[in-house]
Amino acid sequence: MENKYHLETLAIHAGYEKDKQTRSVNEPIYQTTGYHYDSTEQAANLFELEEEGNIYSRLTNPTVRILEKRIAALEGGQEAVAFSSGMAAIAGVALALCREGDNIVSSSSLYGGTSTLFTHTLKKWGIETRFADSTDPDTFAEHIDNRTKMVYFETIGNPKNDVPEIEQIVKIAHKSEVAVVCDNTVTSAMLIRPIDFGVDVVVQSCTKIIDGRGSSVGGIAVESGNFNWARGRYPDMVEPDPSYHGLKLCEKFGRVALSARLRIQMLRDIGGCMAPFNAYMFLHGLSTLHLRVTRHCQNALELARFLEANKYVSYVNYPGLESDPHFMNAQKYLPKGQGAILGFGIKGGTEAGKKFINSVRLASHVTNLLDSRTMVVHPASTTHQQLSDQEKIDAGVLPDFIRVSVGTEHIDDILADFEQAIKASQR
Repeated sequence: MENKYHLETLAIHAGYEKDKQTRSVNEPIYQTTGYHYDSTEQAANLFELEEEGNIYSRLTNPTVRILEKRIAALEGGQEAVAFSSGMAAIAGVALALCREGDNIVSSSSLYGGTSTLFTHTLKKWGIETRFADSTDPDTFAEHIDNRTKMVYFETIGNPKNDVPEIEQIVKIAHKSEVAVVCDNTVTSAMLIRPIDFGVDVVVQSCTKIIDGRGSSVGGIAVESGNFNWARGRYPDMVEPDPSYHGLKLCEKFGRVALSARLRIQMLRDIGGCMAPFNAYMFLHGLSTLHLRVTRHCQNALELARFLEANKYVSYVNYPGLESDPHFMNAQKYLPKGQGAILGFGIKGGTEAGKKFINSVRLASHVTNLLDSRTMVVHPASTTHQQLSDQEKIDAGVLPDFIRVSVGTEHIDDILADFEQAIKASQR
C-alpha cells in the first residue's frame, strides 16, 4: 500500500490490515504489557532477535506499531520508532548517535525544550552542541569535525519561523558522512517530507498537529533507510554489542540500524515508550490531518496579512508573506502551505503584549501548538524562559514577541478576536 497511494490515503489506511480475529474496521487498542509465548524456544528467539514478535510493550505494542508504520509511510521512511513524547524521541536519537566527547551541530533556531536539552542536559553527559545559523549553510560546515555525529534543524524554526536551505545543509553534512536529523513537527508530511530532500532521520512531536486536539502526548523518529551507518563514524552501529551477546547492528539490520538501536537499547534501557491509548488517539488524528493542515495554513496566511496591515503591529514573522526574508525558501520547500505558526510584536512592547494576551476571548492562552484551537503565548516568559538573553535573540524570541498557533475556526472570528485584543492592548 505504502508505494501506491497519495498521502491523504496513507494517513487513513497505512500500516493496518483488518483485525483477523474481530474484523474491526478501527485499529484496536492493545492495552497490554505482555504477550503469550508459544514455547520457551520461541521466547528465547524473540529475546535474541532471531524472530519478530511482541515481547513487552516497552519495546513493541500492536497499536503503537500501526502508528509507526503509518507515519513512516507518510514521511517516506523505511522504519519508525514511537516514544512517550517528542522530547523523548529527540533525546533518544541524540543518545543513540552520540558518545561522550561527540558533538552535534544544530540550528540555533529551536524549540526551547530542544535548546535546553542540547545546551545543558547533553552537555552534562559529555555531548557538546555547536550552533549554526539556519540561514547560512556554510556555518554548519564551519562547526563539523571528526567527532560530529548529528546535524540538526527544524523545517520551520519554532518560533522564529525561519526556513532553512535544507538541500545545502544536507549536502554539507553528507560530504563529511554525518547524519542529518530534522524536526518536522510544525509542518508534518502533508506540507513537506524532509526525507525527499536527503534528510536521514525525521523526528516529530505527535502531540501537536498529528493529534490535532491537544489530548495526548507522544513523539516519533522516522528513519529514511538511505544512510550507510557502516562507514565508520558510528562505531555503536558496527562494533559488537555486549548487551546482545556481540550483536552487530549494521550487520543484522542494515540501513535501519538506528531504528533497531532506538528500540532495543533506548526503549529497553531508558524507557520513554508510547502508551497504546495515545497511539490510538494519534491514529484518529491522522485520519483528518490533510483536511486540518489546509485550513490551518489558509487561516494563518490571512491572519498574517491582517496583522501586517495593522498600524499597532510592529512586525510579523510568517514565511508565507512576500515581505518575509524566508519567503523564497518557503516557496521552494513548502509550496502547499507555510504552516500554522506565526509571530508578531505589538507597539508598546512587553506590556502591550501582555495586555493583548489577557484580552483575547476566542484564542486560548496555551503553550501547546497546532491543535484546532487558536492559541497565543509569550515565549520569552514561558517556552523559552530558561534561555539566556542572547539565546532568546538567536531563537527569534524578542521581549515583545507573541507566538500564535492559528487554529481551524472561521477566519472572520479569529480576525475579530485579534482586532479587539490589539485595540485593548493600546489603551
